[in-house]
Order: sequence, then structure tokens, then C-alpha cells
Amino acid sequence: MLQAVKETVKRLLGLGKKKPANLIAISVEKLERRVALLEDGILEEFSVERASDKNIVGGIFKGRVKNIENGLKAMFVDIGFDKNAFLHFWDALPAALDSGIEEIARENKSGKPKAPKKPQVKDIPSIYPVGSEVIVQVTKGPIGTKGPRVTTNISLAGRYLVLMPYSDQSGISRKIDDPKERERLRKILRELDIPDGMGVIMRTVGEGQRARFFVRDLSLLLEQWRAIEEGLKTKHAPACLFQEPDLIERTVRDFLTDEIDRVVCDDEASVKRMQDLVGQISKRSRNRIEWHQGQVPIFENYRIEKQIEDAYHRQVWLPCGGYIVIDETEALIAIDVNTGRNKGGGKDMDKTILQTNLEAADEIARQLRLRNVGGLIICDFIDMKHARDQRAVYDRMKERLKRDKAKTHVLPISALGLMEMTRQRAQESISSTMFTTCPHCNGRGRVKSPESLSVELQRTLHAVLRKHRNDVHEYKVIIHPEVMQRLRTIDEDLLVDLERKYECRLTFRTDPQGPLEKFSILDAMKNAELRA
Repeated sequence: MLQAVKETVKRLLGLGKKKPANLIAISVEKLERRVALLEDGILEEFSVERASDKNIVGGIFKGRVKNIENGLKAMFVDIGFDKNAFLHFWDALPAALDSGIEEIARENKSGKPKAPKKPQVKDIPSIYPVGSEVIVQVTKGPIGTKGPRVTTNISLAGRYLVLMPYSDQSGISRKIDDPKERERLRKILRELDIPDGMGVIMRTVGEGQRARFFVRDLSLLLEQWRAIEEGLKTKHAPACLFQEPDLIERTVRDFLTDEIDRVVCDDEASVKRMQDLVGQISKRSRNRIEWHQGQVPIFENYRIEKQIEDAYHRQVWLPCGGYIVIDETEALIAIDVNTGRNKGGGKDMDKTILQTNLEAADEIARQLRLRNVGGLIICDFIDMKHARDQRAVYDRMKERLKRDKAKTHVLPISALGLMEMTRQRAQESISSTMFTTCPHCNGRGRVKSPESLSVELQRTLHAVLRKHRNDVHEYKVIIHPEVMQRLRTIDEDLLVDLERKYECRLTFRTDPQGPLEKFSILDAMKNAELRA
């Protein structure tokens, strides 16, 4: 009895809670590299990079202004791609630190006077006239028909620091919330030898790290920047000055934190490369990187393939028996929440609805990361009577979105039961990368029924037979087998009437390989297709 009481107290206080086992699995193939982050076996993050991909997000370019659109308050910059990059006037202004960063004041070590007054939006066309050169960084890759989006606010991401060569502001991520740790990091930041006119941001992963790691990271970033400056002097616009590292290196930089227990990769060369990269920072962390040599493919071994496949489904089931339906359009994602099989025993429907909505909030936040979708997102939760329940779902969603690396903004549930939110979209979604538009339905996801196609075929036959009744007397119709089945069993008399009316002969052939909705009407003698 006493033991049961102790366990209850522990559970209520959150004591003895087991830390989730976090694992990164990396699959390296000739044409594709995939990285999956698992928490207790559940897929939480997924990235794909193909040999044919040109990932330019984060890349720094020396460009040339091609034209200025004052109405759009934007300019178009040639950075060497088919489509010119889009530079909004606001993105050409010196940026203030993000709201998630606490600014730390630093001394002006050189004693030089402060920088002159910052330019305004109205000054941008005169600062960057047509034909002038400009150094920009890609913030959003080309999506659909749109070219890349760029900014003049350059930043270089390291393991623990982000260097901002054109900003004199420095700060610490607000996600580090321990007051003592923040004070320790402030002291380290003030002692860093940061060149005048530059700034740095201490990343969340820097929490608990020694000062020497920040010093080494800053040194590597400054070395990178010197190489960029050299390219800026010697290369002619348009030119690439810097490209973000590949998926393997980005994984080491961004994902391999103290919270990750193991990194497993099926490619020996990639394992050695990661160990060398990590060894520059922490020799002890090298032991967490393992080479997967089993007979079973790595993603099947950790049951990742099935979870990836589920991420592409329109309908996603929840643990409670409810489900969500995700529909993706070019600019908007619509998500519908349903109770499904979760009837709650018919006792407390309000509790059942709240449980379904809370689980839906968890899964929606996860699916947005897995699918890498963005733009405007509308979530249609099940209607809740009580304001406290709506608030609980809103708070759950905000909490789950904190781990998302993309910027998100979410609003409380409206009177219509809708939650509106936005998610930053820097690249094409996973589905856009993996899939192409279906040639049969042209992306609709639906095809016409055999009955509809029978009606359409007869309508077209009437028009064709009427037009060619004097010169053609035998016709060949090529259709899909499913439509043929309809004609043989239900609509046969209608076709006989057509032959009698136009005094002709109709012959039908099936094409099982062709699209369901496609049919052809031919002159049987000349084998030439006829049009109405």
C-alpha cells in the first residue's frame, strides 16, 4: 500500500520520469540521403536530400539588381538561376534581433564612433539602384513558379553560435531559461573576441557548454567569413560565395545534442566523416556515432519506413481512435479533426472530444514537421462547449510547436471552432519532393465514374456521328475496360439506338493501360481519330 502511494506521489510530481530514448538514423544511398529522428521509437523529424537537389537555402550570393518594383516595395536580383531572386525592401534593411533572442550589450573595443543612422525603406532604391551589386543570403528556396527569396541580413550558423557579419547586436536564445546559466553565458559572450561591427547569437544547444567551445566555434565562423569576403572581392556577379553544408554535416551541427543518445548510419565513410566533425568539438561524443552493419536495412530495422509511408496518407489515425484529415493546396493546409472510433463509451462526450482534440494537436504539430508543409494552416477541431477546453487545446498546440525549427504563429480557437496558424516555408514540402502529379486525375485525387464517362462518351458520339454521317460509316471506339463493362451491361440498348439513328456500325476495343477517363473515336477504315 505504501509503495503504491509513493508511486502515485512520484507520478503527480513528475519524479522518476524516464527520459525518452532519442536516436538519429541516417540512410545513405547513391541517389538519396535520409535522416530520421526517433523519440522512443516514434518518428519526430525527417529530412531528405537527393543527389539531384540544389539546396540553396542559407547560401550566400553576390548578385546584381535587375529591376526595382516600387509598387511591390521589392527588387529582383540575379544570383545566377533561371528565376531572379525576390528581395523585399524590408529584407534589405538591417534587422533587429529576433524576439526569441535576448540582446546583450557589448563594449566598443576600438573606440570608433558608432555607426551612422540606419537607412529607411524609402532609401533602399537609392542604395541599391538597378545594375548595382549586392550580397544576399537565400531565406526561402524556389517553390513552384516563384523564385528564391533573399535578404541582405547575412548570418552564418555554427555549432553553438550564429555569426552576423553586418550586425553589431549580440544575444542569447530565450529558450535557455535557467537564470544562472543565462548569466554564465552573458559573461562568456562579453569575453568573446568579436570583431567590431559584427554580432553573434548563442544557440540553444550552447546551454551548459564550456567557454572554449564558443571560442573555437567563433574562430571557425570568422574563418568562413574571411573566405566569403575573399570571394566577394575576386568573383563577378552573379556568383555563389557560400553554400550550406550537406545533410550529413547539417545533422551533426543541428541535431547532435546532449539529448541524442545514439546516431546510427549505414555508410562507413559517412560515419567516419561525422566522427571527425564531432571530434573537433567533443571527443567523447564520437562514441555515440555507430555504423549499422546488419542485414536488415537501417530504416526497416527501426520501423521508420512504415512511419514515413503513413506521413503521406491523407488520413492519420490517433491513439484514442479519432483521426485527422490533411489536405494540402498551394498556399493553404486544411486539417479536419474527427472522433472516428473514439466514442468514449457514451458517458462523458465533452471529455471524449477534449481527449481527441488534444491528441490531434500533438499529431498536427508532428505532421507539419514530418511533411515540411507551411503557409496558412486552418485546423477544424471538434466543437467544444467550454472555454477552458478550447484554451487547453490552444496551449497544447503552442507547447508542441516550440520544438519546430520553422517559425510558427498560432491564434486561439475562433467561435467557429477553427484554429488559424502560419508556418514558415523555406523549401518544397516532402510530398512535393517525393511525388509528381497523377497523369490520370491531374492531381484531383478523383476520377469520373463509369456512368459519367458513359454519358460523356455518348454525348461525344452524337456530335461525331452527326458531323461525319456522310463520309464515315464504320467507327472504332477505344475505351477503358471499366467503361466497357458499363456499356455491355447497362447502356447497350442506347448504343444500338445510335447505330440505327446514324446508319453506322460501332466497334469497341478496350485499352487497360490507358487512363480511365480517356477514350478515342476513330474512322475504322482509315484508323484516323475523329473530332466533333
